Amino acid sequence: MPKDNKISDLEDPAALERIAAALERLAPPPVTQKLPAGSAFVWEPLQGGLVAVPHVAHVDLSLLKGIEAQRETLLANTSHFAGGLPANNALLWGARGMGKSSLVKAVHEEVNRGRKAAEHLVLIEIHREDIDTLPLLLRILRAETRRVLLYCDDLSFDKDDTSYKSLKAALEGGIEGRPANVLFYATSNRRHLMPRDLVDNERGTAINPGEAVEEKVSLSDRFGLWLGFHHCGQDEYLAMIDGYVAFHGLKIEADELRKRALAWAMGRGGRSGRVAWQFIQDLAGELGETLDEDRAWVVIRYAR
Repeated sequence: MPKDNKISDLEDPAALERIAAALERLAPPPVTQKLPAGSAFVWEPLQGGLVAVPHVAHVDLSLLKGIEAQRETLLANTSHFAGGLPANNALLWGARGMGKSSLVKAVHEEVNRGRKAAEHLVLIEIHREDIDTLPLLLRILRAETRRVLLYCDDLSFDKDDTSYKSLKAALEGGIEGRPANVLFYATSNRRHLMPRDLVDNERGTAINPGEAVEEKVSLSDRFGLWLGFHHCGQDEYLAMIDGYVAFHGLKIEADELRKRALAWAMGRGGRSGRVAWQFIQDLAGELGETLDEDRAWVVIRYAR
């Protein structure tokens, strides 16, 4: 009596090898268990862990206008940490387009300037979607001697999202605690990282509204340093434009520049650092000038 074809395939060593190879291709690569050489990475647990970033896109620290107080505070906090001194986790919150993420990258570059490669502060970006894997990343970094700045851009949590509890435990309160060589910076449009209507709803519907609200907003308390970013005025916006024009050597009359910059902001319905940079890109293109990509505000392209 002939054997069933499926059973015959399972008894064939070559078929078993093909099945095993196919399963291995489908399985995610093993997560790296140590920090590789380099000073910038993206945490990609589904791609094997830490993916190196050869060049971090950043602006020169001097070009960040209208946020001088925030700039000096974050630079001092980061310098203390890089030098082995105590420092606070930082939450940069507030108006969009006002340089929160740009400031983190610019400060990282400034702190590493003049340092030997072995002494560089390491920057690791973790995506919002991978926050629940933060304990695994911290376990890897705990065994390292280099100092590491973890950075999450546009961090926020919605209703029924419980991953914020993992972040709370990782920052403070977990049994292992945050490694002494790791600091966490996050940017967000929300001061408490939760939607305002969610907080208000907890206050209005909970049996004990005080306790419910405390649970939702206590995450931001894990950040010892809060830096607020607010919409800029006309003078600050024009100062950003002037700084970019001088930095990139664009040739245009001052009156013409002012008129066109204000018209651009009016067309965009607001003024911010992002709007200023978008105007500069448009102006440079019209003037036939190129912008130095090593110094310009460009998008990081990660290898995924």
